[in-house]
Amino acid sequence: MKITLEYLKEKQACSDGVVWFSSKFASNEADYQEVLDALAKENRSEWAQWLMQHAGRTDAVLEVKGDLIVEHSIFFSGFIKATGKIAAKFIFSGSGIKAGWGIKAGSGIKAGEGIKAGEGIEAGSGIKAGWDIKAGSGIKAGSGIKAGWDIEAGSGIKAGEGIKAGSGIKAGEDFGIFAGLRIRISQRTKYAVITAKEKPNGIICGKWKEK
Repeated sequence: MKITLEYLKEKQACSDGVVWFSSKFASNEADYQEVLDALAKENRSEWAQWLMQHAGRTDAVLEVKGDLIVEHSIFFSGFIKATGKIAAKFIFSGSGIKAGWGIKAGSGIKAGEGIKAGEGIEAGSGIKAGWDIKAGSGIKAGSGIKAGWDIEAGSGIKAGEGIKAGSGIKAGEDFGIFAGLRIRISQRTKYAVITAKEKPNGIICGKWKEK
């Protein structure tokens, strides 16, 4: 898929984004993933999310044997897969994210489908998946955790804000679920909320709300 200057204007991209695109691509067109890669190197997460929302996901697969570790962000239109660990500033996937070991982002993690790691999943801000979020050990987010389906961890689940699942939430045996760790006490009733179809076991911090 080609991203063109005309396409961005038609979709009402912001003026700064249009200027950036013109400065990066002299021909005023580029492959979809090429644009995402350029945004990733500059950690332009808001622009990347906007583009992925409008251009959608693809069937492409980014597959790495071993670790996938970069100092900047990873924005990919399709499925991200590594046999080792995945680490970056932001990690956004149009499809799913799967790591043999852990997944770690200095800021946010977002996938159109599921997020799965053999070990832990950790983000400096939010973690969001259209499908499941599953980790072999703990799940930890600086802000909220949200999944369209289940949230499951081999150990504890910790969120700076709320935790929301379309189906169930499950922590490891004898581990706790913590929501609202970065919320003021006076705001916990509103923001430190754990939402699921059934009340999960092991709630240590946060208020459960039936979906």
